[in-house]
Amino acid sequence: MRVAESKARSPHDISRAISLNRRNFLRTVTGAGAAAAFFGPAARRGRAAPKNRKAVVVTFGGGARDDETFMPDGRENIPHLLNELIPQATFLTNVVNKGILGHYVATASIVTGVYETFNNFAAVSPGNPTVFEYFRKDLKRPATDTWVVAPSNGFARIGESANKQYGAGLGAGVILPKRLLAAALSSAADGAQYQHLLRDNYETPLYAPRLAGQQIELDQMAGLLKLSVDDFAAHARNLASPDELSVYIARQLMRQLAPSLLWITLHDIDIAHSGTFSLYLDGIKRTDRLCGELWQAIQKEPEYAGKTTMFILPDFGRDSDIDSGGNGFQHHRTGDAVSRTTWMMVLGPDVKQNVVVDRSVESTDLVPTLGAYFGFDARLSTGKRIAEVG
Repeated sequence: MRVAESKARSPHDISRAISLNRRNFLRTVTGAGAAAAFFGPAARRGRAAPKNRKAVVVTFGGGARDDETFMPDGRENIPHLLNELIPQATFLTNVVNKGILGHYVATASIVTGVYETFNNFAAVSPGNPTVFEYFRKDLKRPATDTWVVAPSNGFARIGESANKQYGAGLGAGVILPKRLLAAALSSAADGAQYQHLLRDNYETPLYAPRLAGQQIELDQMAGLLKLSVDDFAAHARNLASPDELSVYIARQLMRQLAPSLLWITLHDIDIAHSGTFSLYLDGIKRTDRLCGELWQAIQKEPEYAGKTTMFILPDFGRDSDIDSGGNGFQHHRTGDAVSRTTWMMVLGPDVKQNVVVDRSVESTDLVPTLGAYFGFDARLSTGKRIAEVG
């Protein structure tokens, strides 16, 4: 938002200008109207009982700038979001991340509803209870009812916190698709051609955490999900994409276990760190398509159709082109308002369609919103329920 940035003075003003530009763009493209400030309890009447509800949360590491998405020149990169999903969604234009802009720690903040402060590359669990622990403890749900499909080995501990009141045994199962693929490749004669999918994220950490877990566990999980290299290859449009693998695994989870709370983190957009603009655009286009495919899968799966709400949001944004300390599309190192102001899209049978919410919310507000949706108390979260969608 170069024009908005040049006129705005404070981070709040910049975020507000970005939000208004997004709203005006969506109004032009989709005809989206403004949502009422608060729907309130009456709007939630008639929903299915909490035990029948499901939620799929999609976050993606390394947000895309509006210049390549929610602007006239960027609309061709997100046809599924613009033409299929947003017309069915409530779209929040002003979601601010006030925490550390590292992918693991930022995702942990979204998962806990508290801005976590640990080293982004440390092999630690979040310090605060996760949404998965609230969900399981308050609602007495089994371990098989919530899962995380994470993009890289650094996310291995995202499913369970270090909080003593929750913690051990109450978190979500975390599936690292690259490890599952490695297990499947161990018996595949042509496995060498997929080795590029086993490489970790695009930001090389100084410290790479060692992973726990026995290989037999991986083999058992691969068998449970019926992971097949040949089947993956047949369904993936791009065999160079780890996100294709993540979505394949997520769909297998939906078919085999039908968890009520499924969290998927995509990561292809973060190839922007390589500095190659064309690969960054490819990542945006692929993320757009995969989000569309996930929503279509939800409508086709009997366990999900008609009772699932889907939340889509970036963990944070990217640097501005005009910030002298930044690297534009390539990085997110300045912590400026552009790299912190993102968005959220919410779709589901009880969500208002093709409306825009302009008021400022925070990424930590997702957990209490899910709490209102499912009926658990995110008691240690510092976020607030987003009343327009939950």
